[in-house]
Amino acid sequence: MELPRFILGDNSEFPNAIFIIHTVFPRFIINLENDEIEWMEDFDKSEEEELLNEAEICIKEATEFYDKEIALYEE
Repeated sequence: MELPRFILGDNSEFPNAIFIIHTVFPRFIINLENDEIEWMEDFDKSEEEELLNEAEICIKEATEFYDKEIALYEE
């Protein structure tokens, strides 16, 4: 099954939270309520700098994805 790169999610146990799930490496979930990130990968120390740079780009793209999706709902 092919998954979209980003998925927008919510959960009734977290009524104020909106989640963005990044489904490709490095996989993570961002809670937009408090900007917490849950990594779904185990990182090796030798990869840390490269992954931090990649993560920064992915987080920016996740935020852009959210803004685009919300704009579609508002139309």
